[in-house]
Amino acid sequence: MLAGPLGGENERSYSWEVAFRQGLGRYGAWSFSWLNEGHIPNHHRDGPLLQAWARLPVLDDRLELAAGAGPYRFFDTIAAEAGEGYANTHGWGVVVSVRAAYYFSNRWVAQLKLNRVETNGGPGTTGILFGVGYQLDAPDQPGPRESPPRRSRDVTGDELTLMYGRSILNSEVSETSSAGALEYRHGLARAIDVTATYVHEAGNLHSRRDGIAAQLWLTGGYFGDRLTLSAGAGPYVAITQNDDQTGDGRLSGLFSVSASYRFTTRWLARVTWNRVATRYDRDVDLILAGVGVQF
Repeated sequence: MLAGPLGGENERSYSWEVAFRQGLGRYGAWSFSWLNEGHIPNHHRDGPLLQAWARLPVLDDRLELAAGAGPYRFFDTIAAEAGEGYANTHGWGVVVSVRAAYYFSNRWVAQLKLNRVETNGGPGTTGILFGVGYQLDAPDQPGPRESPPRRSRDVTGDELTLMYGRSILNSEVSETSSAGALEYRHGLARAIDVTATYVHEAGNLHSRRDGIAAQLWLTGGYFGDRLTLSAGAGPYVAITQNDDQTGDGRLSGLFSVSASYRFTTRWLARVTWNRVATRYDRDVDLILAGVGVQF
């Protein structure tokens, strides 16, 4: 987790990032992040980021120097062209980064990172982020782990989880309401899950939706698979919808990150953050938590 100041087009704001990083040998790595670029005037931009890294361990592998780059799928809330209200825009960009990280002997990592963001049709930004990390898999020697341990079994079997939380409209004032979901999750392979989810978004000032989502997930298990971390994406189809704005709102995209903790061989707790990407300016964040059972 990292945070720090952000600059762009003579404006100042903040930036934060939550990142998952995995080694590809001694001199390579890849990472998946959710990057938030703060509140530069007329832009509230964030989204998932995938990067490939070249890295160089020095000082007996305690210090890692790295450079990376990759695609950035951004979601932006901007002022409407008509001068009233807002609009949700989506697009692609590239993020180029440099990183210095110091690895302590107890798995903790201190980090300094610089991000340069370039997008199609939006402002470029530069963020300087400071943060801490934790090695989920114990390294074989001091410093960063070169590659993940080999797995002999699937992370996930079959799970049914009931969740409740909040729906936050991506508007200028971020209206909120309650939300809930019932999720069925099945492990397809060692690190791949598929889910089918019924989603209920309670009414706020502008919209209410009920729908079904199907997602494909990359999932990792840690601490004897008691902790799982996953990222998924897929279509979200509205079954019922009440809205004060016309548009094609039946089919949207759903991008999610999730964490679960398994208390026993059957029972687990799960927290999931979802971004609903619409085509008619009703993007929503769904933050849900609940209890599930494995069978």
